[in-house]
Amino acid sequence: MSSKFHLGYFTKFGKPAWALDTRKSIGSNWPDGSYHVELAKKLEAAKLDFILFEDTTVVADKFGASMELDLKHAVLAPKHDPLPLLPLMAYETSNIGLISTASTTFYEPFVLARLFSTLDSLTGGRVGWNIVTSSETNAANNIGLEALPSHAERYAIADEYVELAIKLWESWEEGALVADEKTGVYVDHTKVHTVDHVGKYFSSRGPLNTLRSPQAIPFLSQAGASDRGRSFAAKNAEMVLGLTAAGLDGMKELRRDIRARAESFGRNPDDIKIIYLANGLHFAGTAPELDEATQAQMDQASFEYAITMGASTMDVDFSQYDLDGPMDQNMTAGGHTSALDFVKQAGAQGATLRQVFSSGMRAEGGLDLTGTPEEIAEKMADAMKEVGGDGFLLEGGDLAGDLDVITDRLVPALQRLGVVRTEYHGRTLRENMLEF
Repeated sequence: MSSKFHLGYFTKFGKPAWALDTRKSIGSNWPDGSYHVELAKKLEAAKLDFILFEDTTVVADKFGASMELDLKHAVLAPKHDPLPLLPLMAYETSNIGLISTASTTFYEPFVLARLFSTLDSLTGGRVGWNIVTSSETNAANNIGLEALPSHAERYAIADEYVELAIKLWESWEEGALVADEKTGVYVDHTKVHTVDHVGKYFSSRGPLNTLRSPQAIPFLSQAGASDRGRSFAAKNAEMVLGLTAAGLDGMKELRRDIRARAESFGRNPDDIKIIYLANGLHFAGTAPELDEATQAQMDQASFEYAITMGASTMDVDFSQYDLDGPMDQNMTAGGHTSALDFVKQAGAQGATLRQVFSSGMRAEGGLDLTGTPEEIAEKMADAMKEVGGDGFLLEGGDLAGDLDVITDRLVPALQRLGVVRTEYHGRTLRENMLEF
C-alpha cells in the first residue's frame, strides 16, 4: 500500500461561498469562466490531482415550496453547465484532472458518450465522469418527465447505461486512425464497429462518430452511499467518493465494504480509489473576527443554505416539520435516501432538524480537521495511514476564501510529509490516479 494519497477539489460552476463567507467578492467573475480557469491554474501549481464539479439542473424550491432561499444564498442556482468549462480550464493547464457530474437519468447514452469522448480529446485525456442518477423531482419535470423512476430503478438504468457507454467508447479500436497518405485511407474501417445494443432500457446501433480519445473511457467516479449505490460504485467506478463517511470508523467501514463488493464483481479492489470528503476543515486564525450580530446572521445563512440543499437533494420539504422539536422518524426521501437516514439517525439521538443542518450535516465523531495548516496536514496523514484510504476531497464552496492557505501552506505541509504528489508523472487523469 502506497504511503501517498490523492487530493481533489470539489466545486460548482457557480458563485462560490456566497452564504458561507464574509468575503462576498470571491469568484464574482464566475459566469465567464475566468474564476475557474484561474482556480485550475492555482490548484495545478500546487499539484492537486483533480477538480470535480457537482451539477444540478434545478432552482431548488422544495423547502417551503419557494425558490427564495436557493436564489438568496446561491445554493444550487445560479450555475452554468460545467461541461463546456472543462476545455477552457484544460487550455490554460497541462496536468490537473477535470471531472464533471452528468446524470444517467437526463442524458441519452449516445449523446453523453459522444460529449465525453470529445471532451477527453479536447483536454488531452484529463476528463472524468462523475456518474449520478439524479434525485430532484423538479429536474425530471424540467425535461418533461412527470416523476423520477424509483431509487432502485434509477440504479438499474445506470448499470445498463454505463455498460452501453463503454461499448460506444470502445467502438473505435486503438489505431483506427491511420491517416495514410500513400493509400489515401484516413480511418481503417475494420477497426470501427457497431455496438448493436438492445437492453431493457436502451438500444443503440453505434458506433460513435468521434475519434477514439486519449483515455478512450473517461475516468469514472461515483458517490452512491446507499446499499444499492455502493453496489453500483463497486461494479462500475474507478473512484468512489465517501461524502458521508463518519470519522475513522465510518471511513474504514466504507473502504472494507466497497473493496468486498468489488471483489464479488470480479474486480481487483486496488483498482478503485476511495476518496473522502474533508468535512469540517477549518484553518485556525484565517477567518475574520465577527461581531455578535454579524455572526448570528452568518449562522442563520449557513443553516438556510444547508437545509435548502438538503431539502432539494433528499426531496423532502423540511419546512413542514418542527425544526426545533423531536424529529419525525417517519420522514421519507424521494431523493438521496442515505442522507435522510443520516438525518434521522441524528434525530434518534436527540438532535433537532435545526441542529443537524446548523452543523452542516457533519457526522458526530467526524475527523477533527481544525488547527493550523501544518497541524491539519498531520491529521490528514494520520487518518489515511490508519484508514488505508486513497485521499481527500476538499470542498471548495466552503474553502474558496482559504484557497491561498490550501495551496501555499496545507499542500506544501503534506508534501513535506511525503504523502501527496510533488510532480505529475502520468499523461492522463487515469494514469495519475492509478500511479499510487
